[in-house]
Amino acid sequence: MPSWLSYTLSATGLASAAGAVMLYLYQSDLLYLPSHPEGSRTEVPKPSQYGMPYVEETLTTKDGVKIKSYIITLKDEQAAKNAPTIIYHHANAGNMGHRLPIAQVFYEKFNVNVVMLSYRGYGLSEGTPSDKGLRIDSQTMLDYVRAHPILGKTKIIAYGQSLGGAVAIDVVARNPDAFAGLMIENTFLSVPKMIPHVVPMLKNLTWLCHLNWPSENNIRQIVKTPILFLSGAKDELVPPSHMKGLYNASQTRATKVWKEFKNGTHNDTCIQPGYFSAIRDFLADLRDDQPEPVQQQAAPSKTEKVKLEGEGEEKFQLVSGVADAEGMTHSFRFEEEED
Repeated sequence: MPSWLSYTLSATGLASAAGAVMLYLYQSDLLYLPSHPEGSRTEVPKPSQYGMPYVEETLTTKDGVKIKSYIITLKDEQAAKNAPTIIYHHANAGNMGHRLPIAQVFYEKFNVNVVMLSYRGYGLSEGTPSDKGLRIDSQTMLDYVRAHPILGKTKIIAYGQSLGGAVAIDVVARNPDAFAGLMIENTFLSVPKMIPHVVPMLKNLTWLCHLNWPSENNIRQIVKTPILFLSGAKDELVPPSHMKGLYNASQTRATKVWKEFKNGTHNDTCIQPGYFSAIRDFLADLRDDQPEPVQQQAAPSKTEKVKLEGEGEEKFQLVSGVADAEGMTHSFRFEEEED
């Protein structure tokens, strides 16, 4: 065997071995990014910064971990009881506070209650993130809502983005009678099926992946819950085919709605024209009370604006916010638009 070929094979073998070791030992660090962007473990924005009344609850899980949550209910108690409650499951980076601008749209424009949590190891919550742990956290949040004197009387809707979509699918599948709806955005079929796309060199080592989040299997167990699929056609992290695969795998006998956003990437699908209109229409079909109508207009892609018109002709825009060193955006802001 030529020396150069022997060297190449040896180097390739070492690289593959090193990749296998890294995948096995550090896969949790690759999936769960609670410290990105910088300051996410110490600085958690509050709903009051966005004009929303709230209660901050510390929930204790069945395995003794204390996790933080925001309980944002409509000011009028009867209105709160009649309105749906959205449980917000955030993505794999940042914390619940980074998603408050989206929660503000839900609360102010759609007149719904919003409940948010920072998973274990995220924000100011205790513990270390893991798939088992996040399942416990989502169940703890659901149990709290169902026992709440106001929220327990409402229709509960799970909403999740990316990893949060996997968490949302999982908790709905395990609690089929608890949820009136499910909304997922840019979610993967499973972690092993994500690896060939995210780390192509490890495509033959997916058997080493002990993280799973088998959304493709879990979603088949949801057979009577309406589902809204929100997919960015230019998602560079989760292949859009994964979202289409989840849609095709769904066996729900209730309504399932597919909405694709042609310019949506993994982190900016929520600011694409038509995003909030899709959610508004989906919620309208689920709720008993009737929210104020909301109209959305497309805006120049350069500024990434989403305009919403509500009561008093107020106009707002949801624009991209904090980005990390790799250019990944993890938060957004909700601003009043100038005339």
